[in-house]
Amino acid sequence: MRRSKLLRFGLVLSGLLAGAGAVAMAPAAQAADGAAQRNAAAANTNCVTGDLLVPSCGVLWGAAAGGFTTKPRDVELRSWENLSGRTATIFHTYHKGDEPFPTRSEIAMTRDAAKPRVLLLNWKIAYGSNWAKVAKGEKDARIDAFAARVKAYGQKFFLVLNHEPENDVVARRGSGWEAKDFAAMYRHTIERLRAKGVTNAVNVLAYMGNEKWMAQSWWKDLYPGDNVVDWIGLDSYVSAEKGYYHYGKFNDLLDRAPKGGGTGFYDWAERKNKPIMVAEWGAYHRIGYRADKAPVYNSVLPELAKRPAIKAIVYFDTKNDDEGNRDISINSTASSLSAFRKLAAAPIFNVKIG
Repeated sequence: MRRSKLLRFGLVLSGLLAGAGAVAMAPAAQAADGAAQRNAAAANTNCVTGDLLVPSCGVLWGAAAGGFTTKPRDVELRSWENLSGRTATIFHTYHKGDEPFPTRSEIAMTRDAAKPRVLLLNWKIAYGSNWAKVAKGEKDARIDAFAARVKAYGQKFFLVLNHEPENDVVARRGSGWEAKDFAAMYRHTIERLRAKGVTNAVNVLAYMGNEKWMAQSWWKDLYPGDNVVDWIGLDSYVSAEKGYYHYGKFNDLLDRAPKGGGTGFYDWAERKNKPIMVAEWGAYHRIGYRADKAPVYNSVLPELAKRPAIKAIVYFDTKNDDEGNRDISINSTASSLSAFRKLAAAPIFNVKIG
């Protein structure tokens, strides 16, 4: 964003341009003004989550911290919250197979009266098996054990089944990992949880949304049906390092479209009439490059103002990713951290858990 636009946005946000709505603005200035108005509305309204954890106004703020380390996730999240300056209302954690979760530490984080949080539990349910077998009922004991635990837990939580399924598809007949097998696994698991009396799970279908995968003929087959999907999720990142893979700003991670042309992810998801969660996002640079991430963080509020279907954003913070060469941390440079703290302080994220 140009410096003049940032200045105008800051002035509107602080109320110094009160009454200027009658003045004609360029589209970019209108977007900045819209972001300011949305922030102000969130600041002055009692934003609270409803039955499906959709906020009545504003946007839910969340994080997964300490990725690809052996440190406890709750400890890492608290440190990240202190660093960023805001409590992560959504606490994102990851599990697989028969792991017993939510864990004691996860539950404790959601019962902290001073810092209310809601869990986003990511579960690779087919671990040690495959999607087709789960869909046929071969892991029903696993599902039932989870159902008993979350019913005892009692609080509402977000549930992601096998995030980023595109990366796991084996497009070969009978592989057990076809896109249609994912959809069947998803339907079976949610329907069985409901049959077992689970009413506190809010389901999030979290795509990778990479343009390569969206161009595949099987991509549309991943969707399991409106009746078993509560939110549409996206795990997507941008590079802050000019010239590197997926260089861009916040809008770029939302608008990726199939190679060869087609509808971008946000527009596709919006047509599903579901709330959208950016379930993982971040700005990265290669380790050792120290590119400034401030332009990415500064672009978030204006983009949210233009995209009302987005109801939650969840940052994934790590100094070293699963590929071993990308830094997605918010404090890789002083200017990056300063910009992120300003973003975190925005009133739009003042949402209470209902």
